[in-house]
Amino acid sequence: MPVKLHVDNISLSFGGIKALQSVEFKISTGEIFAVIGPNGAGKTSLINSINGFYTPQRGRILLEGLDITHMPPYQRAKLGISRTFQNIALYTNATVLDNLMAARHIHLKSNMLAGALYWGAARREEIAHRRRVEEIIDFLEMEHIRKSIVGTLSYGLRKRVELGRALALEPTLLLLDEPMAGMNIEEKEDMARFILDIHELQGSTIMLIEHDIGLVMDICHHIAVIDFGVKIGEGSPAEISRNEAVIDAYLGEGER
Repeated sequence: MPVKLHVDNISLSFGGIKALQSVEFKISTGEIFAVIGPNGAGKTSLINSINGFYTPQRGRILLEGLDITHMPPYQRAKLGISRTFQNIALYTNATVLDNLMAARHIHLKSNMLAGALYWGAARREEIAHRRRVEEIIDFLEMEHIRKSIVGTLSYGLRKRVELGRALALEPTLLLLDEPMAGMNIEEKEDMARFILDIHELQGSTIMLIEHDIGLVMDICHHIAVIDFGVKIGEGSPAEISRNEAVIDAYLGEGER
Protein backbone atom coordinates (compact mmCIF):
# COMPACT_ATOMS: atom_id res chain seq x y z
CA MET A 1 0.00 0.00 0.00
CA PRO A 2 1.21 3.58 -0.67
CA VAL A 3 2.37 5.63 2.31
CA LYS A 4 -0.17 8.16 3.53
CA LEU A 5 1.89 9.70 6.33
CA HIS A 6 5.60 9.51 7.06
CA VAL A 7 6.77 10.81 10.41
CA ASP A 8 10.44 11.11 9.58
CA ASN A 9 12.75 11.14 12.59
CA ILE A 10 11.10 14.05 14.41
CA SER A 11 12.26 15.55 17.69
CA LEU A 12 10.34 18.08 19.77
CA SER A 13 11.51 19.86 22.91
CA PHE A 14 10.02 22.43 25.25
CA GLY A 15 13.00 24.06 26.92
CA GLY A 16 14.83 21.21 28.62
CA ILE A 17 11.91 18.79 28.25
CA LYS A 18 12.30 16.34 25.37
CA ALA A 19 8.75 15.48 24.34
CA LEU A 20 9.73 13.46 21.25
CA GLN A 21 13.12 12.00 20.39
CA SER A 22 13.83 10.83 16.83
CA VAL A 23 10.37 9.30 16.36
CA GLU A 24 9.78 7.65 12.99
CA PHE A 25 7.01 5.55 11.46
CA LYS A 26 4.93 5.26 8.30
CA ILE A 27 1.16 4.91 8.01
CA SER A 28 -0.10 3.15 4.90
CA THR A 29 -3.11 4.49 3.03
CA GLY A 30 -6.33 2.92 4.28
CA GLU A 31 -5.07 1.43 7.55
CA ILE A 32 -6.01 2.01 11.17
CA PHE A 33 -2.78 2.89 12.97
CA ALA A 34 -2.52 3.26 16.74
CA VAL A 35 0.03 5.03 18.90
CA ILE A 36 0.06 3.76 22.47
CA GLY A 37 2.17 4.31 25.56
CA PRO A 38 2.04 5.40 29.20
CA ASN A 39 0.69 8.78 30.28
CA GLY A 40 3.22 11.50 29.52
CA ALA A 41 4.91 9.42 26.82
CA GLY A 42 4.52 12.14 24.17
CA LYS A 43 1.50 10.82 22.28
CA THR A 44 -0.48 14.07 22.22
CA SER A 45 2.68 16.01 21.36
CA LEU A 46 3.03 13.68 18.39
CA ILE A 47 -0.53 14.22 17.17
CA ASN A 48 -0.14 17.98 17.71
CA SER A 49 2.96 17.91 15.51
CA ILE A 50 1.10 16.08 12.74
CA ASN A 51 -1.84 18.48 13.06
CA GLY A 52 0.41 21.57 12.97
CA PHE A 53 -0.07 22.87 16.52
CA TYR A 54 3.60 22.13 17.23
CA THR A 55 6.58 22.30 14.89
CA PRO A 56 9.36 19.75 15.53
CA GLN A 57 12.87 21.14 15.87
CA ARG A 58 14.23 18.20 13.87
CA GLY A 59 12.87 15.82 11.25
CA ARG A 60 10.02 16.04 8.75
CA ILE A 61 6.35 15.14 8.44
CA LEU A 62 5.32 14.04 4.95
CA LEU A 63 1.73 13.65 3.74
CA GLU A 64 1.72 11.52 0.59
CA GLY A 65 5.29 12.66 -0.01
CA LEU A 66 4.55 16.37 0.54
CA ASP A 67 6.57 18.02 3.31
CA ILE A 68 4.01 19.63 5.64
CA THR A 69 6.35 20.14 8.62
CA HIS A 70 6.04 23.93 8.63
CA MET A 71 2.50 24.27 7.26
CA PRO A 72 -0.09 25.94 9.53
CA PRO A 73 -3.02 23.80 10.72
CA TYR A 74 -5.58 25.31 8.31
CA GLN A 75 -3.47 24.33 5.29
CA ARG A 76 -3.16 20.79 6.62
CA ALA A 77 -6.93 20.70 7.06
CA LYS A 78 -7.33 21.68 3.40
CA LEU A 79 -5.04 18.77 2.51
CA GLY A 80 -7.37 16.37 4.33
CA ILE A 81 -6.02 16.14 7.90
CA SER A 82 -8.69 16.35 10.61
CA ARG A 83 -8.65 15.52 14.31
CA THR A 84 -10.49 15.13 17.56
CA PHE A 85 -9.12 16.27 20.90
CA GLN A 86 -8.38 14.49 24.15
CA ASN A 87 -10.20 17.31 25.96
CA ILE A 88 -13.42 18.03 24.08
CA ALA A 89 -13.23 21.32 22.15
CA LEU A 90 -16.74 22.14 20.95
CA TYR A 91 -18.95 25.24 20.88
CA THR A 92 -20.92 24.29 23.98
CA ASN A 93 -23.53 27.05 23.60
CA ALA A 94 -24.35 26.04 20.00
CA THR A 95 -26.41 23.15 18.68
CA VAL A 96 -25.00 19.89 17.34
CA LEU A 97 -26.03 20.98 13.84
CA ASP A 98 -24.29 24.35 14.19
CA ASN A 99 -21.08 22.72 15.48
CA LEU A 100 -20.93 20.47 12.44
CA MET A 101 -21.79 23.31 10.04
CA ALA A 102 -18.98 25.42 11.54
CA ALA A 103 -16.50 22.72 10.55
CA ARG A 104 -17.55 23.10 6.90
CA HIS A 105 -15.93 26.55 6.70
CA ILE A 106 -12.81 25.02 5.19
CA HIS A 107 -14.83 24.05 2.11
CA LEU A 108 -16.63 27.39 1.60
CA LYS A 109 -16.06 28.99 -1.79
CA SER A 110 -18.56 31.89 -1.83
CA ASN A 111 -17.23 35.35 -1.02
CA MET A 112 -18.43 37.41 1.95
CA LEU A 113 -20.91 39.52 -0.06
CA ALA A 114 -22.58 36.52 -1.69
CA GLY A 115 -22.76 34.77 1.66
CA ALA A 116 -24.33 37.81 3.32
CA LEU A 117 -26.95 38.19 0.60
CA TYR A 118 -27.56 34.42 0.53
CA TRP A 119 -28.43 34.10 -3.14
CA GLY A 120 -27.34 32.11 -6.18
CA ALA A 121 -24.15 30.11 -5.67
CA ALA A 122 -23.99 30.94 -1.95
CA ARG A 123 -27.44 29.50 -1.37
CA ARG A 124 -26.68 26.35 -3.36
CA GLU A 125 -23.43 25.94 -1.46
CA GLU A 126 -25.20 26.29 1.89
CA ILE A 127 -27.71 23.62 0.89
CA ALA A 128 -24.91 21.24 -0.20
CA HIS A 129 -23.02 21.75 3.07
CA ARG A 130 -26.16 21.20 5.12
CA ARG A 131 -26.90 18.01 3.17
CA ARG A 132 -23.41 16.69 4.00
CA VAL A 133 -23.85 17.56 7.67
CA GLU A 134 -27.19 15.77 7.77
CA GLU A 135 -25.51 12.69 6.29
CA ILE A 136 -22.95 12.75 9.11
CA ILE A 137 -25.69 13.16 11.74
CA ASP A 138 -27.46 10.14 10.27
CA PHE A 139 -24.21 8.15 10.02
CA LEU A 140 -23.35 8.74 13.70
CA GLU A 141 -26.96 8.18 14.83
CA MET A 142 -27.39 11.69 16.23
CA GLU A 143 -30.81 12.53 14.76
CA HIS A 144 -32.35 12.79 18.23
CA ILE A 145 -29.83 15.42 19.37
CA ARG A 146 -29.29 17.36 16.13
CA LYS A 147 -30.92 20.54 17.56
CA SER A 148 -29.70 20.04 21.14
CA ILE A 149 -27.28 22.51 22.75
CA VAL A 150 -23.96 20.69 23.02
CA GLY A 151 -23.38 21.85 26.60
CA THR A 152 -26.48 19.95 27.74
CA LEU A 153 -25.34 16.59 26.32
CA SER A 154 -23.68 13.71 28.15
CA TYR A 155 -19.92 13.29 27.85
CA GLY A 156 -20.23 10.29 25.53
CA LEU A 157 -22.54 12.16 23.15
CA ARG A 158 -20.20 15.16 23.10
CA LYS A 159 -17.41 12.81 22.04
CA ARG A 160 -19.63 11.63 19.21
CA VAL A 161 -20.36 15.22 18.16
CA GLU A 162 -16.64 15.94 18.10
CA LEU A 163 -16.09 12.94 15.84
CA GLY A 164 -18.85 14.29 13.61
CA ARG A 165 -17.17 17.68 13.45
CA ALA A 166 -13.92 16.05 12.40
CA LEU A 167 -15.77 14.13 9.68
CA ALA A 168 -17.37 17.35 8.45
CA LEU A 169 -13.93 18.39 7.21
CA GLU A 170 -14.02 15.34 4.90
CA PRO A 171 -10.63 14.01 6.01
CA THR A 172 -8.47 11.52 4.20
CA LEU A 173 -6.33 11.27 7.37
CA LEU A 174 -8.32 11.24 10.61
CA LEU A 175 -6.43 11.78 13.88
CA LEU A 176 -8.28 10.59 16.99
CA ASP A 177 -6.80 11.62 20.35
CA GLU A 178 -8.21 9.22 22.97
CA PRO A 179 -11.68 9.00 21.38
CA MET A 180 -12.98 6.68 24.13
CA ALA A 181 -11.53 8.30 27.22
CA GLY A 182 -14.10 8.61 30.00
CA MET A 183 -16.73 6.48 28.26
CA ASN A 184 -18.69 3.57 29.65
CA ILE A 185 -18.63 0.14 27.96
CA GLU A 186 -21.67 0.76 25.77
CA GLU A 187 -20.36 4.12 24.58
CA LYS A 188 -16.97 2.56 23.79
CA GLU A 189 -18.62 -0.17 21.73
CA ASP A 190 -20.56 2.45 19.76
CA MET A 191 -17.41 4.51 19.13
CA ALA A 192 -15.46 1.45 18.02
CA ARG A 193 -18.27 0.61 15.58
CA PHE A 194 -18.24 4.14 14.19
CA ILE A 195 -14.46 4.06 13.72
CA LEU A 196 -14.67 0.78 11.83
CA ASP A 197 -17.53 2.11 9.70
CA ILE A 198 -15.56 5.27 8.86
CA HIS A 199 -12.65 3.11 7.81
CA GLU A 200 -14.68 0.64 5.77
CA LEU A 201 -17.34 2.90 4.25
CA GLN A 202 -15.46 6.16 3.78
CA GLY A 203 -11.98 4.83 3.14
CA SER A 204 -10.26 7.19 5.60
CA THR A 205 -6.81 6.44 6.94
CA ILE A 206 -7.04 6.62 10.73
CA MET A 207 -4.42 7.25 13.39
CA LEU A 208 -5.61 6.95 16.96
CA ILE A 209 -4.22 7.35 20.44
CA GLU A 210 -6.00 5.13 22.90
CA HIS A 211 -5.43 3.56 26.33
CA ASP A 212 -7.94 0.74 25.86
CA ILE A 213 -5.44 -1.91 24.78
CA GLY A 214 -8.07 -4.55 24.11
CA LEU A 215 -9.79 -2.28 21.63
CA VAL A 216 -6.50 -1.27 19.98
CA MET A 217 -5.56 -4.91 19.51
CA ASP A 218 -9.00 -5.68 18.06
CA ILE A 219 -9.41 -2.91 15.47
CA CYS A 220 -5.93 -1.68 14.50
CA HIS A 221 -3.72 -3.00 11.73
CA HIS A 222 -0.46 -1.50 12.95
CA ILE A 223 0.77 -0.11 16.27
CA ALA A 224 3.64 2.11 17.38
CA VAL A 225 4.59 2.36 21.06
CA ILE A 226 6.35 5.35 22.57
CA ASP A 227 7.70 5.86 26.06
CA PHE A 228 9.36 9.06 27.34
CA GLY A 229 9.21 10.42 23.78
CA VAL A 230 11.05 7.46 22.25
CA LYS A 231 9.56 4.81 20.01
CA ILE A 232 10.21 1.47 21.72
CA GLY A 233 8.21 -0.83 19.46
CA GLU A 234 6.27 -1.07 16.22
CA GLY A 235 4.40 -3.82 14.41
CA SER A 236 1.16 -5.73 14.15
CA PRO A 237 -0.97 -6.29 17.28
CA ALA A 238 0.43 -9.82 17.56
CA GLU A 239 4.02 -8.55 17.32
CA ILE A 240 3.43 -5.80 19.86
CA SER A 241 1.87 -8.24 22.35
CA ARG A 242 5.12 -10.27 22.24
CA ASN A 243 7.55 -7.33 22.34
CA GLU A 244 9.50 -7.56 25.60
CA ALA A 245 10.34 -3.83 25.74
CA VAL A 246 6.67 -2.92 25.29
CA ILE A 247 5.54 -5.46 27.90
CA ASP A 248 8.04 -4.08 30.43
CA ALA A 249 7.22 -0.42 29.77
CA TYR A 250 3.48 -0.52 29.23
CA LEU A 251 1.50 -3.72 28.65
CA GLY A 252 2.61 -5.77 31.62
CA GLU A 253 2.61 -9.54 31.88
CA GLY A 254 -1.18 -9.76 31.61
CA GLU A 255 -1.09 -8.75 27.93
CA ARG A 256 1.21 -11.57 26.81
